[in-house]
Amino acid sequence: MVYALVLPSVAFSSHVLLLPNAVWGTQHTFWWLLPFGVFGIISWSLWLLRKILSSTTRPVVNDYRAATTVVVPSFHEDPNVLLRCLETWRRQGPSRIIIVLDVADLEAEERINALGHHNVDVIMFKHRGKRSALGEGIRAVQTELVILVDSDTAWEDGMHDAIQMPFIDAAVGAVSTRQNVYQPKSSVWRRVADWIIDLRYYDYAPAMGRFGGIVCASGRTSAYRLAIILPKLPQLEHEIFMGRECVAGDDGRLTWLVLSQGYRVTHQDSARALSMFPDTFRAFVKQRVRWSRNSYRCYFTAIRTGWIWRVPLISQLTIMQIIFTPVSMAVAVVYVIAAAWSANPIPAIVFALLWVFIGRGIRGISHLWRRPEDIWLLPLVTIITAFIALPIKTYALFTMNTQGWLTRSADSIGGEGQTEASLAPRDKAAGGDAARGEAQSGEVLTGEGLTGEAASAERKHDRLPEASAAEKAAR
Repeated sequence: MVYALVLPSVAFSSHVLLLPNAVWGTQHTFWWLLPFGVFGIISWSLWLLRKILSSTTRPVVNDYRAATTVVVPSFHEDPNVLLRCLETWRRQGPSRIIIVLDVADLEAEERINALGHHNVDVIMFKHRGKRSALGEGIRAVQTELVILVDSDTAWEDGMHDAIQMPFIDAAVGAVSTRQNVYQPKSSVWRRVADWIIDLRYYDYAPAMGRFGGIVCASGRTSAYRLAIILPKLPQLEHEIFMGRECVAGDDGRLTWLVLSQGYRVTHQDSARALSMFPDTFRAFVKQRVRWSRNSYRCYFTAIRTGWIWRVPLISQLTIMQIIFTPVSMAVAVVYVIAAAWSANPIPAIVFALLWVFIGRGIRGISHLWRRPEDIWLLPLVTIITAFIALPIKTYALFTMNTQGWLTRSADSIGGEGQTEASLAPRDKAAGGDAARGEAQSGEVLTGEGLTGEAASAERKHDRLPEASAAEKAAR
């Protein structure tokens, strides 16, 4: 968000405003930085508030269980990825799994049917987009809860039980989950993505979920009460934004259809999933463009319809901060450029960049606590967030009504840069058998695709909090 703002933020007195002057070698007082400083105070205050709320929020723990159906829309997914993930869903005991395949995905159909699992059903469907496939699958559900899962997302142990627990509250209409990148060490871009997604689930989601105000229950894995979303399926499948039918952004749309009815959307940190992410810069950028477009459409729709007033204040403030992200990013860039124009450009630029990096490091402390070895990524993450994300966000804002998936197409298998072949060699060895249904009994894929004791060791290394004794007993 805002990095180079704390320095001008303290500029509420003339003597503090002279601090940059000593570094920049000029006698001018930079009063024009004052508005940016005020904006910086607001931004950092919101970050600190969310950080405190998130760090003091705990997962719901109880013995609530209900009948569940897992619905998986799958469009030309790499069959190896799909079947590897299927094993992690099936082993946790949902009542039923429905996989909605495109009519052209014959290999995946054959391999799934060959497994002979009685509770796994395949629906062959001519896809008209992910929303249409979701609608087809949800209409076939007969259980109280429906769990929507992306075809490239695997579950960690305990996901199925943990995701049900918040539904003990009748006011809860949907539950979001904690997610991370599958095999992040297989690509620098996956490591960057894991850093960014960690901040969402450490510093944002728990704070909003605490008050039932999650504004996007990620489609990688989220659960809903069937009775709440079933009547709203036409509004999911045929959402119109500025005269065009929407293609992507199904998870945000479903979330707001629940919130608009007055139900709570909570976050369950103990329900954890691992998802495939792109391993190339090109696909990384495409994914960010799509997500940004989806967010803008969702939030502007929420403002236009008045739904935004039905979510907690912390969620409203977060939405406005996200909308103005291009502005806050631009401030950091302008601050660095202004340093270059000073009388002593070299020390000024060093001073400005130093604060940009320090600010990003502070904001990234949650991820670095889990993965301290990623500290070397700080310069890259800072550059991406401040200088590359700015044009991405700006471009997405002005093209938000451009519809499309960008990273998937009808003439390719798997998402761009997200096939099984793109993973590290150790994962191919550990996950290959499971992908074909040949994993030995009791070997549940967890962590980064490892099994058994290796997975436990990796989880400990990742510093993911272990379940408490109460959670384990409830499970």
